[in-house]
Amino acid sequence: MSNEILKRKQEWLERIKREGKLRDPTEDHRIGLVALQNKIRRDTIRFIGLNGKKTQEEIKEWFNLSDAQLKMHLGLLEQALFVEVVEENGKEYYILTPRGEAYLENVEWR
Repeated sequence: MSNEILKRKQEWLERIKREGKLRDPTEDHRIGLVALQNKIRRDTIRFIGLNGKKTQEEIKEWFNLSDAQLKMHLGLLEQALFVEVVEENGKEYYILTPRGEAYLENVEWR
């Protein structure tokens, strides 16, 4: 793993600690498993990962989701720290966190 990737992961970990998003490992594991139990959420991680960043509307249209479904799926992925929202030019995008990237790197897609 390159020094740049390690540095990015460390910075991300420090930021989520500061923001109070880091949980007890048992609870963190439970939330991660809940998030990954659903195919749409797993596919959403892949969709964002393959394309870099996506808006809520792009995700909603690609997966043909209602507003409520979209909110639930993205909320769980954010809570499990697989995705996060970034703002660029006044627009919000979902991107993968280092945890989301690690998930993609370690899962064999069939």
